[in-house]
Formats: sequence, structure tokens, C-alpha cells
Amino acid sequence: MKVYRLVKEKYSQRLDGKGAALYGGRWNSKGTELIYTSANRALAMVEVLVHLPVHLIPADFKMIEIEIDDVLEISAVNLNKLPSDWSTFPPLPGSQKFGDAFVLENQFCVLKTPSALVKGDFNYLLNPHHPEFARCKIARIEAFGFDQRLIGRAG
Repeated sequence: MKVYRLVKEKYSQRLDGKGAALYGGRWNSKGTELIYTSANRALAMVEVLVHLPVHLIPADFKMIEIEIDDVLEISAVNLNKLPSDWSTFPPLPGSQKFGDAFVLENQFCVLKTPSALVKGDFNYLLNPHHPEFARCKIARIEAFGFDQRLIGRAG
């Protein structure tokens, strides 16, 4: 399976979850390392774009294509077990507990989560501490530029 991650160039050569641990996110608390990826390039872009002020979008983004070995079993978040406010911004502890438990239990390397931004689409969280994490490999890194029609919206 292929998943995608959009990052600044200086972070494009590694998959380690350190950034998520520094700040926390929808599916993890500060201190918990997770690697956020998306099912497709467009969702990866939206997931990044929503957090960036239009006037501060750097020009050095890279789209990383990650190959997840098909032998890895993928766990999935059950929407029925999520709190009703799981998709609010900023993220609340309810959804963060799911990702924290996923890493702590260390049963699976990959967790499929719903996107809070694009209903019906999914993100895939990678646990860099799982024993089979080496089966997730960077397959390709490409320069990525945001279309001016997207980033010029506040101009």
C-alpha cells in the first residue's frame, strides 16, 4: 500500500515521529511519536495547508511516497467508539488517547484514522517504535509546489 506525507525538505529524508511528539496532534499527545500519512496526495496537501498561514507557506515542500509492506496488518479506528467531538479544532484529549494507546500497546505498526478535514477519506499513522516499522519505506520524494490559486486565496 502507498501512503503520502507532505513535509518541508529538511524533514523529507526521515520517518521518525519527532515532530508529532513535539507538538501533539489530533491522534497523539505531546511526547508520543507518530508519523502522520494520508491515503492520497491531495489529502496530504489539505492536512498540511490547513495549518499554514497563507503568507508563510514555504517553497521547499516535498511529497513523500511511502510503501507499506502488504504483510503488515492495519488497525483501524472505530468511528462508533470515538467521542462525538473527535474532529474539532484544536484536537481534544479524546482522540489523542486513541493514538497514544496505539503506540503504547505496540500491537500494530499502522493505524487507519478518519480525516477530520475530508469526510470519507483516511489518514494512516505509522508507529516508528513497532518491531516491523522497517517494512515502511520511503519509495519516492518529489518536489511539491502549492498551486497559486490555493495559496493566493487571502491576497
